[in-house]
Amino acid sequence: MNIFQIQRRWLRVFLLGAFFLAGSFCNAFAQGVVEAGKRVTLHYVLSINSEPMESTIEKEPLTFVVGSKSVIPGLEAQLMGMKIGEDKKIIIDAKDAYGPVNSNAFKEVPKSALPPQTEFKPGLLVEADDPQGGAIPGVVWEVKADSVVINFNHPLAGQTLEFDVKILDIQ
Repeated sequence: MNIFQIQRRWLRVFLLGAFFLAGSFCNAFAQGVVEAGKRVTLHYVLSINSEPMESTIEKEPLTFVVGSKSVIPGLEAQLMGMKIGEDKKIIIDAKDAYGPVNSNAFKEVPKSALPPQTEFKPGLLVEADDPQGGAIPGVVWEVKADSVVINFNHPLAGQTLEFDVKILDIQ
């Protein structure tokens, strides 16, 4: 075996090793990026008008699968491409969160159809039965002499949401 054959053999070994190393590096890098199908764990602080409303800090972080529709579309879209350890401030318009306030979601209900002895005040959380037997949450919006106006919009409808997020893990 001459020197050129030895050098070619070592070159092949080196290139083969480099190829596998590059593949491993790319796989590790791809696992660390938020993309469809990945399981993402993060901490967040949700604010409205710069006023904190909800936080996972000092609690269990949020974990979800990207694309499973378990978080609002605007948040999921803004998380795409983030990496483990990355922090980001995300602003989400109402249309990409819980939608605008729907005037058809305000229902006026006669007091006679409501449980007696209930003291209705604006802001009181109530539940109504849906046709499938489930419960629909609502908020007393206005109390009239013989009726109560209940807002069945999501409580965050019409709001611009501000998230401060930190990606903890991606699988």
